[in-house]
Amino acid sequence: MIVVLSDTHGKTGPRLEGRTADAVEEADVLIHAGDFIREPVLDAFEELAPAFYGVYGNVDDDAIRARLPRSRTVEVEPFRLAVIHTVDGGDTELSIFGKDLEADIVIHGHSHRPRYDWTGEIGLLNPGSHAQPRGNRPAHAELEIVDRRLSGRIVQPDGTVIQRFEQND
Repeated sequence: MIVVLSDTHGKTGPRLEGRTADAVEEADVLIHAGDFIREPVLDAFEELAPAFYGVYGNVDDDAIRARLPRSRTVEVEPFRLAVIHTVDGGDTELSIFGKDLEADIVIHGHSHRPRYDWTGEIGLLNPGSHAQPRGNRPAHAELEIVDRRLSGRIVQPDGTVIQRFEQND
């Protein structure tokens, strides 16, 4: 399972609870779309999954920015995931960013609003914030690839599924 998080906004640890903590423990791949805030939070996430991929966010400190890229791609056959915290220009610029990287899905954060949108040419996934939802529902995303099909769900820490989605390669 691939678990996607963003916007932890922590100072000492990953701030995981309930289904979010369980999902991270079960994850084969953990992706974080930025805004850890302090380096101990990044350290904790790096220890939680066999494969960890993160990017820095707009409020991350210099130590995190020195260790993580602004954006990256993650290959999970047969899908290519482009990861970035935010871009100016909203969904249009996120789609352009993804197309430039030949990605199937763009994973992003920043708004703290959980959603998956595939109304354009590329899927846009914001897992929301599991720890600081800012008026939105707290959430993370869980992805699985079976028979060249990506199935996903956005899930609250209490286990409530907010949204389900599928995408073919």
